[in-house]
Amino acid sequence: MAAEAEVENKQVILKHYINDGVPKQTDLELRVTKIELKVPPKGSGAILLKNLYLSCDPYMHRRMRDFHGSYIHPFLPSQVIEGFGVSKVIHSDHPNFKPGDFISGLTGWEEYSLIHKTDKLRKIEPDDDIPLSFNVGLLGMPGFTAYAGFYEVCSPRKGDYVYISAASGAVGQLVGQLAKLHGCYVVGSAGSKEKVDILKNKLGFDEAFNYKEESDLDAALKRYFPEGIDIYFENVGGDMLDAALLNMRVHGRIAVCGMVSQQSLSSPKGIHNLLNLITKRIRMQGFLQSDYLHLYPRFLEHVASNYKQGKILYVEDMNEGLESAPAAFAGLFHGKNVGKQVIRVAHD
Repeated sequence: MAAEAEVENKQVILKHYINDGVPKQTDLELRVTKIELKVPPKGSGAILLKNLYLSCDPYMHRRMRDFHGSYIHPFLPSQVIEGFGVSKVIHSDHPNFKPGDFISGLTGWEEYSLIHKTDKLRKIEPDDDIPLSFNVGLLGMPGFTAYAGFYEVCSPRKGDYVYISAASGAVGQLVGQLAKLHGCYVVGSAGSKEKVDILKNKLGFDEAFNYKEESDLDAALKRYFPEGIDIYFENVGGDMLDAALLNMRVHGRIAVCGMVSQQSLSSPKGIHNLLNLITKRIRMQGFLQSDYLHLYPRFLEHVASNYKQGKILYVEDMNEGLESAPAAFAGLFHGKNVGKQVIRVAHD
């Protein structure tokens, strides 16, 4: 690549805030601009990236609303959205990054990004045994969410009965496998026969069921957990959380990771069975993976080692090209993805 050239830069922008309902493909727009591929100004500490893979994550929905009371600021209408990605350094004015380095962290949903805030970027050492894209999934934010939530929040013990909702997703699929490696009995729920088959026949869950086929979630959980649930890894909220509360065992633990069924509702459903927190002495705790970043090196070693030994598998749903990003992101909220939803922007 020449030292300096102007090229087209495709970008995904947010057209307007989404204050009610799930994101639609038409809420995002593809825009083409120009960018100069040159070394950032001396003293800026910035780096110019070529984005390779982008991560579609449900939390991004919260950033599409005009709400400033969350742990992360909202996107701006008519501006490029951002998310976790894997990128290659093209030019750098930062001593810790040089051209050719691979990095992961927050980047723009665009082909090229000029990044000034580099303190939270992680340099990747490519590994022929692990796909580079796994750094936005298995070895990225979703994988670390699963690791921190399971080991730090759930306080697992060998023999625990573990239930995971949205179990075939980017986080849930790893939680289940970590639980199996820990000696737990694991059941997951998902929204299609294909996903249930993956949980049982590929990822090693003891049981799995399609929640859409269950008219009574309480009865379904009693069928799979006749002795009750020790750990519930909560990704859904609403009726599923209510049913799980009825089926928790004494001193059970609930890790509240996500409530995707409630994010798009202007009036979220109330939870009716909270009395069980008292009578069963249940600990229910929300968490953010960023609270546990001191454990990240331990996580990388543990998960990468088990993946290379064939003890952990990971399912990706790969879409090609930045043009596919709006539809892929919107599809998350209709269960269209099978596994971790990733956008391949360019080949490395």
